[in-house]
Amino acid sequence: MMDVLFIQQILVAAVKTGTPLLLIALGELICEKSGVLNLGQEGMMLMGAMAGFAGAYYTGNLFFGVTLAIIAGMTMAALFGALSLSLNTNQVATGLALTIFGTGLSAFLGGSLVGSTLEGFKPIAIPLLSQIPFFGALLFHQDILVYLSFVIVAAAWYVKHQTRIGLTIRAVGENPHSANALGIRVIQVRYLATLFGGAMAGLAGAYLSLAYTPMWMENMTAGRGWIALALVVFASWRIGYLALGAYLFGLASILHLVMQGFGFDISPNLLAMTPYVATIAVMVIISSNAIKQKLATPMSLGKPFDPKLH
Repeated sequence: MMDVLFIQQILVAAVKTGTPLLLIALGELICEKSGVLNLGQEGMMLMGAMAGFAGAYYTGNLFFGVTLAIIAGMTMAALFGALSLSLNTNQVATGLALTIFGTGLSAFLGGSLVGSTLEGFKPIAIPLLSQIPFFGALLFHQDILVYLSFVIVAAAWYVKHQTRIGLTIRAVGENPHSANALGIRVIQVRYLATLFGGAMAGLAGAYLSLAYTPMWMENMTAGRGWIALALVVFASWRIGYLALGAYLFGLASILHLVMQGFGFDISPNLLAMTPYVATIAVMVIISSNAIKQKLATPMSLGKPFDPKLH
């Protein structure tokens, strides 16, 4: 029984660790399905973490902090959209600049809060369901943001595969010229997808600073934005695979703690590299099948579109 309990605790921790990856990667997936490549995930997530913590810290209201984090992420995404969609700047360069900008701005604005803590979101047990053997604690004894992530993932899958909105997003990402000829407002769709990506990045940041580790410190995202970008490719732009991959990366992130608990005589610094090594390994495996990867990639990903020229 102790072994089963130990495995259960590891999986619960993996879900918690994988949740911010799932949220930010989901936003990027929808963004990329519309043909927009936003490499500013790390900067948007940091701004969300800082804004969410500051909002909750000064008002004492965690939900206000979450709202502020989402607004911060969407504001950063709107800045990216104004540059790359309206002014047709290079999406890769703009995204990298956004990450640098967000990293610096979050450190500047949150300088006085470094090291501060607060009472974050606590797990909430759902009656009856949380009593289900093994899976009860895993799925139904989490904090409210984890539950929200379940709902968002299910809703995103439904919208992407079962609604006209999802079909429109895919059409814009595959062939914006044909979509424009059919009367679809390509730039508007891409703006909305980009804003959704920003909202998810902000929410992921809020989860880090208000639930996972309820505190603020500079660069607390620790590269999760970059891992999320790799995760989208790993999942071949499929939401189901994305969820699985997020939790697997979450498991890899805590694996070094588990190995230390078992007494493995390995440097903690080397063990902490596990999720990043896993990211590199996944990218190598994916790139080995170039044909499959090309078929899965949205055809117009990263390519600018100017409706005035069409």
